[in-house]
Amino acid sequence: MSITISYSGTTLTLDPDLYWEDEANWHPVEQSVQRTVTGALIVSTATRQKGRPITLRPLDDTSAWMPRATLDMLRSWAAVAGREMTLTLRGASYQVIFRHQDGAAIEAEPIVHYSDVDGADSYKITLRFMEI
Repeated sequence: MSITISYSGTTLTLDPDLYWEDEANWHPVEQSVQRTVTGALIVSTATRQKGRPITLRPLDDTSAWMPRATLDMLRSWAAVAGREMTLTLRGASYQVIFRHQDGAAIEAEPIVHYSDVDGADSYKITLRFMEI
């Protein structure tokens, strides 16, 4: 099944071998627990409204390579604060922004380093999004 990211009529097809690293670690309930000076327990619980992390990365060094041209387009989109995009993953659509607060929103490493970079050069790319 394909993975796509779209913004303003432009759609990029990402390698379908990217996997959603933090999919199983999201919990829809937020909870805080405090004790008062008398020892009473105060528990506040609510359902999270938004903010689910979606980290897409290759499973290993030999999978999910993408061309430099795709990386360049993703970097240009990430350079605009708060840019909202549509991520389609496993047939479901998510409204996302790049997740800059967890370090680099995009990590990229060339498969082979060339001194004369070309748009067709292959890269391993990790993408960090947040559902909004």
